[in-house]
Amino acid sequence: MESSPSFATLAQEALVDSDFDSPNSRRLFDFQNSLTCIKVTPPFRDYPKLRSPSRMGLEPKPDFKIVEGDYGYILEDVPHLTDYLPDLPNFPNPLQDNPSYSAVKQYFVNADDTVPQKIVVQKNNPRGVHFRRAGPRQRVYFESDDVLACIVTCGGLCPGLNTVIRELVCGLSDMYGVSRILGIEGGYRGFYARNTIPLTPKFVNDIHKRGGTVLGTSRGGHDTMKIVDNIQDRGVNQVYIIGGDGTQKGAAVIFEEIRRRGLEVAVVGIPKTIDNDIAVIDKSFGFDTAVEEAQRAINAAHVEAESVENGIGLVKLMGRYSGFIAMYATLASRDVDCCLIPESPFYLEGKGGLFEYIEKRLKENEHMVIVVAEGAGQDLIAESVRSMHNEDPSGNMLLLDIGLWLSQKIKDHFARKQNMVMNLKYIDPTYMIRAIPSNASDNVYCTLLAHSAIHGAMAGYTGFTVGLVNGRHTYIPFHRVTEKRNRVVITDRMWARLLSSTNQPSFLSAKDIEEAKKAQQQPTQLLDERKSLDDGCH
Repeated sequence: MESSPSFATLAQEALVDSDFDSPNSRRLFDFQNSLTCIKVTPPFRDYPKLRSPSRMGLEPKPDFKIVEGDYGYILEDVPHLTDYLPDLPNFPNPLQDNPSYSAVKQYFVNADDTVPQKIVVQKNNPRGVHFRRAGPRQRVYFESDDVLACIVTCGGLCPGLNTVIRELVCGLSDMYGVSRILGIEGGYRGFYARNTIPLTPKFVNDIHKRGGTVLGTSRGGHDTMKIVDNIQDRGVNQVYIIGGDGTQKGAAVIFEEIRRRGLEVAVVGIPKTIDNDIAVIDKSFGFDTAVEEAQRAINAAHVEAESVENGIGLVKLMGRYSGFIAMYATLASRDVDCCLIPESPFYLEGKGGLFEYIEKRLKENEHMVIVVAEGAGQDLIAESVRSMHNEDPSGNMLLLDIGLWLSQKIKDHFARKQNMVMNLKYIDPTYMIRAIPSNASDNVYCTLLAHSAIHGAMAGYTGFTVGLVNGRHTYIPFHRVTEKRNRVVITDRMWARLLSSTNQPSFLSAKDIEEAKKAQQQPTQLLDERKSLDDGCH
């Protein structure tokens, strides 16, 4: 083992990939206790624990399970039950006797398989950050008859929730012979305030054909002690939690309390957000369906706009902090003349502003379609009509309706222009998009996510979320998917493709572009951050 680095170096390492805008993150260097870091090499089970200070009230202090290998290889591993219960027995995986999988050449995943977070590299690059590959293992840590699993859905609705529930139930039953599965009603508070629903393959057989969640959902209601007490009292030993970043933070806290009590309980998260803003993973389930459904609203806006003199169709789509739905729906539609998202500031008045562009497009085409994400332009709305930064029970800031506000601003602008008629139609399909069943693509994705979660739990892994990374299903530590949001990169080629498609101005000043480029140059990979720290400490 190598000697310990300085306290400052360790503290900076704990900041890797964190939210650098968080006040608590900036105060990281102020915490008092000095720590010790030891370089880790395989085998995977022999590793030290590196604690990071909490950055949010709900977040636990995660243990970073880091394994380093040759050529700059770093594995950000996930916890295992044997980390704190070392004497657990294990058993042959019952899948080896399942006739459905008898023809598969190599069904079990190699224990050392990992997936790189970054796949575009140069020849001299180190191998970089990896995550553990998802899939069935040859040995499991639960016997099928002893499993009592529970499933809970939290937060807002999203296409595919029922599909995930269905595939968790059917996967546990068909692949591993688990017969005792409970559905927790009404989100986190359902653990201690509502009844449970016995879930069987027959009960969930057709639920993927309808939207919403058969278990019900809610925001907030997280009481860690009550939840873990209920899990312990019921004898539940596998917990599957479906929800967004706030829900996954709650799952991380539940896992930490379960580990503190020494319970043989696997806690698994399945990330859900229609906005596609969860970090690390390629995409979240329901996103493809949302983009597809958004096309219907854009098509309706286009028909309305081109049917009247100087018609404008304004469509508001979901995207509280990230404009992925608006961007991809715009690229898919090709009928949109302007797309406004939270990541790209815009302005109304003056040269190069939105009003000038609208007038130009109406003179050229006699109609136009505008797509705006719900979180766009919040800084433009007068402080007097702001919601005073109120938050919903999940901690999300309550936004004002940019669609209605922008509609009125456009109407007011053209009311002052006596020589130019304008007809505007505003469409808000938000709840229509959230409430529909998932399409074929998302149904397949939900199935694979559910199965990956089951395989991980049965193999004894815990304290992780499942997700697609570079096309491969992986197990990701909770803290990695909750520490920051995935956002549209306005200096990336995809946003440039959108600007080219719509012919809209970027609305960005040279200063805005320079700041965006600098933000992208900040280290985002654990390996890059460690390298820069090592270079600075020698």
